[in-house]
Amino acid sequence: MKVTVSGYYGFGNTGDEAIALAITRELRKYGASPLLLSNTPEETARTYGCESEARMQPAAVLGALVRSGVLLSGGGGLLQDKTSARTLTYYLAVIRLGKLLRRRVVVFNQSVGPLSAQGGRKVAAALRGVQVIVRDQGSVDTLAALGVQAQLGGDPALLLPPTPGLRRDPMRVVVAPRGDVTEATERLRDVVRALQAEGRRVTALSFMPDHDDEAAHSLGADEVLSTRDPQVALDAIAGSGYVVGVRLHAVILAAASGTPFSGIAYDPKVQGFCTDAGAPAHAVALDPGRVADEALRRVLPDQAAIEDMRLRAAQSFSRALGK
Repeated sequence: MKVTVSGYYGFGNTGDEAIALAITRELRKYGASPLLLSNTPEETARTYGCESEARMQPAAVLGALVRSGVLLSGGGGLLQDKTSARTLTYYLAVIRLGKLLRRRVVVFNQSVGPLSAQGGRKVAAALRGVQVIVRDQGSVDTLAALGVQAQLGGDPALLLPPTPGLRRDPMRVVVAPRGDVTEATERLRDVVRALQAEGRRVTALSFMPDHDDEAAHSLGADEVLSTRDPQVALDAIAGSGYVVGVRLHAVILAAASGTPFSGIAYDPKVQGFCTDAGAPAHAVALDPGRVADEALRRVLPDQAAIEDMRLRAAQSFSRALGK
């Protein structure tokens, strides 16, 4: 069975590529053949060893769905109109096309929102008759307010393992900024200085090089790691003692690797994940002293809650495929 996966793939965002890596691996465990809709389909096909089609070419998307039995819309934070109404229009159009072709359509481990009133009405209409699995309780609540029932799953990247034999350095802290959240970046510089004053070595991790490199280099960290490879990012996080993440998948990969973390909630999806994981979360106007103290004390999340999230993420594949 072929499964088309619609998401933000092929844009050089390490977090979304981590989702792609996890989804393709898990689908193969069920004997399914993944087909990713991508901005760079040839590169995506090489990277994941699967079929890929151009996400913005209608004929290519139609062809992918015609050849598939299932459409997974997600993962990621796709159903929102905060960044652009065009983003929401695109992902809902793919869902509608899948429904029109009578494919099994599943909203798969997404975060939903923020949504305008108009966007909420569009989502509610498009998701009628669609199985919906979301990755955080906040999204369940958002959809319930729109009259859409959703099941709670988990981010697929939680299923990614670090490279075997990796050693952890508890004196290293990973800080993952986001290039367009400048207020957080400014305050994170003070966090880095406070950690270094206490003998910690800080790695600034750029999850989207074209977007985050400048912010990462501005932090004054001991080293900067810029990568589009989710395994490289995961291993850097797994080898550290703590993570401070503005990027959502910095904290998700921390949870996946058993590394304690604090999130900087520039978006509700970061707050939602940290809340579900029982981990500290801070506003963009964070208190540097408080965040540094959490990292120095290595404040632990709720490991039982994270294990539940990981289990739901694994089970969501069988639910989505009707197994």
